[in-house]
Amino acid sequence: MTNTHRLAHLNVLVSGASVAGPAIALNLARYGARVTVVEKAPALREGGFAVDFRGHVHRTVLTTMGIWDDIHAHQTHMGRQTVVSADGTPRVDLPSEMMSGDVEIFRGDLSRIMYEHTKDRVEYVFGDSIASLTDTPDGVDVTFERGAPRRFDLVVAADGLHSHTRRLAFGDESRYLRFFDHYVAGFAVPNHLGLSRTGHLYSEPGRAVLIGNYDGDRDRAGALLVFRSEQLTYDRRDIAAQKRILAERFAGMGWEAPTVLKALEDADDLYFDAIAQIHVDRLSQGRVVLLGDAGYGATMGGMGTGVAVVGSYVLAGELALADGDHRTALAAYEARIGDFAKGCQKTSGNAGPFFAPVSARRIRSRDRMYRMLGSRLLSGFFKRLTEKAATDIELPEYPA
Repeated sequence: MTNTHRLAHLNVLVSGASVAGPAIALNLARYGARVTVVEKAPALREGGFAVDFRGHVHRTVLTTMGIWDDIHAHQTHMGRQTVVSADGTPRVDLPSEMMSGDVEIFRGDLSRIMYEHTKDRVEYVFGDSIASLTDTPDGVDVTFERGAPRRFDLVVAADGLHSHTRRLAFGDESRYLRFFDHYVAGFAVPNHLGLSRTGHLYSEPGRAVLIGNYDGDRDRAGALLVFRSEQLTYDRRDIAAQKRILAERFAGMGWEAPTVLKALEDADDLYFDAIAQIHVDRLSQGRVVLLGDAGYGATMGGMGTGVAVVGSYVLAGELALADGDHRTALAAYEARIGDFAKGCQKTSGNAGPFFAPVSARRIRSRDRMYRMLGSRLLSGFFKRLTEKAATDIELPEYPA
């Protein structure tokens, strides 16, 4: 059996078509596995936040997957971003490699690239989701909200931080989600500052607003809002309630906050979530395995996209090495990816305090530190620092 057909006997269901889902679909398809991806949204989600890759590990994986050149062709070319005072005066420049890595791309563009590479070899089912899972010695019996029941050899939960598939197989989210005292929101706004592939960040104690333009569009920009808070109770489907929370938390803020809040009123693309991490005791339960944010996610700052893509490469590679034996492969996947994912998660714990330091003194300290790290003298050290967690894994020689 050739390596390209090494997993031809394996029938895999993947839940989620954002990043981790198409990534594992692509890697499994390279070995000939029969893959079905089910996604509750009616189509691929466009746009979204910009995500980045950094260091030789990410490059090796993306090159092996055959998408490195495509990612470069669609990169944002984002430049330096600037911390400003309330009157817009620059305080410190943040180097592009800090915020954007070696290469940066919109999440929607990345999903589309991987979808295009797999659509002729992978079955995509949009507008449906898993209703129940029954793990048996011979496979996983799956029922769907809309489609007919089916049996699979393996189910991959790649449906994000608030994974529905993880809840079905591992239990309620409250057992695994750790809240990090901050919330984040993002949405499109008019580009009234005339930005072009750069951004401006303004912080007051416990809250911050960033306005950035990532694609050179003269008319549109993106706003990112971060605020410190106790854990809130709200309906994740109630967009109007989330807008009210943001309006209350950012009332009276200086700089461009009033303009951003005005744009929020009509925004139809609001993303709102806690800054949080997922910590599970194990990454697999029988024939169900967690991948990406569903297993080791962080809302922001934890290089979650890079970890998800590396995780998909390792999971598929271990399945190929084990000729599809899920017990051997899933144990090896967990041993290989666990510490790497945790190391990347550690960096995300600083995301909230970086954007929204708790006091004016902390804001000044942050600015002094990044002014120093962004200097020409320390630029090489700063680059190595940002890549350390992203490269802290040894990739085995998997079948070609």
